[in-house]
Amino acid sequence: MTSTRERQRAAARARLEREMAERGAKARKRRQTQAIVGAGAVLLLVVAGSVWLATTLGGDDTTQNTAGGTPGYVQCAYTEAPKEGRTPQLKDVGLPPAQQKDTGTQTMTIDTNLGPITAKIDRAAVPCTAGSFTHLASKGFFDNSKCHRLVTEGIKVLQCGDPSATGKGWRETDGTGGPAYNLAEENLPTDKRPPYPDGVIAMANSGQPGSTGSQFFIVYGDSQLDPNYTVLGTVTGGMDLVKQVAAAGDDKAFAQQAGGGHPKKEVVITKLAMSDIQG
Repeated sequence: MTSTRERQRAAARARLEREMAERGAKARKRRQTQAIVGAGAVLLLVVAGSVWLATTLGGDDTTQNTAGGTPGYVQCAYTEAPKEGRTPQLKDVGLPPAQQKDTGTQTMTIDTNLGPITAKIDRAAVPCTAGSFTHLASKGFFDNSKCHRLVTEGIKVLQCGDPSATGKGWRETDGTGGPAYNLAEENLPTDKRPPYPDGVIAMANSGQPGSTGSQFFIVYGDSQLDPNYTVLGTVTGGMDLVKQVAAAGDDKAFAQQAGGGHPKKEVVITKLAMSDIQG
């Protein structure tokens, strides 16, 4: 028989998937009416509230490394959202360069009000996503935004990356923001068990292929999510801060839809920076 804990985990996953789908619906409809495939502001987790993601995309859909191209680089597709119908939560800072390096590593440093969180990113695994983060960071895209969602049951994640989640208090739109473009998923952990172990950083999406944006989630405990979210990198420092936030709990704002809520211990990203590529 299925244990109570297994049933709770399954229910939590189902709630998260529903929430992400609902949050992505408005953006998808807006873009679908303009005959554009794969819309949706990243939200996610989009964890809900932004929460999460969903359909598996192969690496071939993410990048193109064609014969005759520049060695060590791939061609990335960053799909711009139509200017007409964009929500105020989408922050337009232009598009990253289409050609991105697929060798070397980068260090992502997330300076917060609680202290720094660092992560290692392998360009060979996520050239397009790493290129997007490098571009967004250079524009101050994440600065002064809050991590808007914490999930402590079923899965264990802290979600951040919505540039519109700023200021005091919370708004219904928090968790629906992102850049004015999307990209395809890459580095999906289809062969990993669990797919999202303690210490990884992964990308949220709206539940549609090619809907990755800027929202990401830090996994602070092994989480059995379906492998539909880009694994961006691995935390190398500051996980103790994330676990302090988790220990403080959440306000259950999303309990009825996807579980979890806004973190009671506020996390503000004062600055997110990407290092130069090493190696």
